[in-house]
Amino acid sequence: TAQQRITLSEYIAKWADVAIEHKEIYGIPASITMAQAIVESGCGNSTLARTANNHFGIKCGSSWTGGKVYHDDDAKGECFRAYDSAEESFADHAEFLNGRSRYQFLFDYASDDYVSWAKGLKQAGYATAPTYAEGLIKVIEDEKLYLLDRKNGRKLYDDYVAEKLGLTKPKQEEPKSEEQEPKIVDQSLAYADRGIDPNNFRVTINSHFGYNVYLTNGANYIIARSGDTYASIGKLFELPVG
Repeated sequence: TAQQRITLSEYIAKWADVAIEHKEIYGIPASITMAQAIVESGCGNSTLARTANNHFGIKCGSSWTGGKVYHDDDAKGECFRAYDSAEESFADHAEFLNGRSRYQFLFDYASDDYVSWAKGLKQAGYATAPTYAEGLIKVIEDEKLYLLDRKNGRKLYDDYVAEKLGLTKPKQEEPKSEEQEPKIVDQSLAYADRGIDPNNFRVTINSHFGYNVYLTNGANYIIARSGDTYASIGKLFELPVG
């Protein structure tokens, strides 16, 4: 039976972590690894990818001693590398770029400079297609693969995909609390909690016979002394005593 085709999103989700790992080990932008794999293997659906696990279109070369398959490319019946698994193909791609002198100048570019890497791969002869660099850049920018090159790249990319698919929940605004009635606070307790003596904050409005007369909440009062009675205070201030 025919193998089920792999979608672009499935392919990126499967290999993004490997691309990021190779960025950390070798300095190859993860976006470049993913874009090359997508372009060269048709998201893992090409004949080479399905029959030989070759996801980067790497040809045999004179030093290759591994498995081989023959496939028409620039010429008829060219020799391409065959791998036991796709993982081996991704690993060989990193070693292929890292171990050949013609690609060494690429490693002078930053590991998030996908534009320079794409143009450099074309310049070094990785592929013969005249628009190879532009094709890589377009895939990277269309799919926002450059997010993989950043710190916490996998999370950034997954968040982007989730948002694109509408899987993220919209941020809910905090419910506005109804305006509360002002609380009546017993100031004497408040002062006590803060270690404040309210006597220090009494407002004196007058002085009479050596007594300070205070005003609080519209009421006048004095502080009684030892020996004072209602009668003595009433007589002094000419107030009736009930």
